[in-house]
Amino acid sequence: MAMVRVVCDLCPRGCQLAEGQVGWCRGRICRKGKVVAQNYGRLTSVALDPIEKKPLARFHPGSYILSVGSFGCNLRCPFCQNHGISQAGAEFATQDVMPADLVDLAKELAARPAGNLGVAFTYNEPLIGYEFVRDTAKLLHEAGLKVVLVTNGMINAGPFQALLPLVDAFNIDLKGWRQQVYDVCGGSLAAVKQNIAAAAAVTHVEVTTLVVPGLNDSATEMAAEAEWLASLSVDLPLHVSRYFPRWQSEVPATPVAIVYKLAEVARSSLRYVYTGNC
Repeated sequence: MAMVRVVCDLCPRGCQLAEGQVGWCRGRICRKGKVVAQNYGRLTSVALDPIEKKPLARFHPGSYILSVGSFGCNLRCPFCQNHGISQAGAEFATQDVMPADLVDLAKELAARPAGNLGVAFTYNEPLIGYEFVRDTAKLLHEAGLKVVLVTNGMINAGPFQALLPLVDAFNIDLKGWRQQVYDVCGGSLAAVKQNIAAAAAVTHVEVTTLVVPGLNDSATEMAAEAEWLASLSVDLPLHVSRYFPRWQSEVPATPVAIVYKLAEVARSSLRYVYTGNC
């Protein structure tokens, strides 16, 4: 008898999973004939961060936000700056925090002098833990708190559209302006562009491009990327960020001059362009 497999319809990879099998992202598993998040409520990182660290430059600047992450990611960028948890699986040490508990912590921090906007789902790829983000976001909004997603944007349109009303701000990675860049990472440029456009139409969006020498450091491509973002809104902030060697990449760090040059290129189209890691 042929083994029954269930398709994970969360992201464009469409993993076909047998019972008990874990997806390519390491965050989702087939249980009782359904694909669910095996990282639900399992947090690897919890910190109260300045909102600017997300990075979000034009969403409540000067504020703090409770930032949480789990494990796993549906991309495998060889230059991943956070591979310790993004490329980990269920064996990674975590603390169990259910949505109501996380909201209680966010409310407690909001009452302190430094304040707290809400919760940012970040550090690894939060969307592979879709159900946890959705369930917590609903409770956060009921409590009058903000929901922020720092994501690679690699998710199918259906689940993304369903989540949009629950998110107050996004920072979405745009790895580069060619599908060949996404081929290196195992993703889809078209899917990410579609989701940036969908989110920018209804909520606050900022975009980050990590500049890796020899991969996505072309001024021509940056000009095209910035022109496309400007077609959504000239006020959409772009963060041009400096790469450092990490995980499987030994390419030397991006020269600061290149980051500044590409930021200037982007400013010919966009009003708000920021440099990071410089």
